[in-house]
Amino acid sequence: MRGKQLALLKETVSSVSAVAMLWNIDAGKLATGALQEAKTAAKALGIQIRPYAIKSAGDIERAFNDIKKLRINALLTTGGPVTTRNSTRIADLASKLRLAAIYNTRQFVENGGLMAYGVNFGGIYRRAASYVDKILKSANPGDLPVEQPTKFALVINLRAAKQIALTIPPNVLARADRVIK
Repeated sequence: MRGKQLALLKETVSSVSAVAMLWNIDAGKLATGALQEAKTAAKALGIQIRPYAIKSAGDIERAFNDIKKLRINALLTTGGPVTTRNSTRIADLASKLRLAAIYNTRQFVENGGLMAYGVNFGGIYRRAASYVDKILKSANPGDLPVEQPTKFALVINLRAAKQIALTIPPNVLARADRVIK
């Protein structure tokens, strides 16, 4: 997924060369995997990743201060309690620095962020309900197959694009599942 997110950033802003990545260090192997996936994809796209481990709201402020000093031109976030709770603040800071930003959930975009590409949580919740139904009908949870998400959504906020003086390319807009005007 990080590869697709970075590819969308690069397609939206061809001049992207350095991407700050806010990642949830407390997510253990998931966090490490996300960071490694981003670094691998970034290398293939000719992009430099600057990771920022986020454990608190203070870490967010410090990261954005550094991003401003280093003149990084794009932002990628991963999920986690701290980033999710601070989604509006992160979107505001990214906008003030005129960063092209891609987030992992639509919440960030609904709170003023530029774009999100990630799992369709509605679909996951519906699948979870079918698992609960099977368990309530006496299925052994250990016998049920593990499923991976298959539906991902691209959400774009045109108001946010206008605020940072960015025109979203038509080919990216055409792939959006939802566009906020």
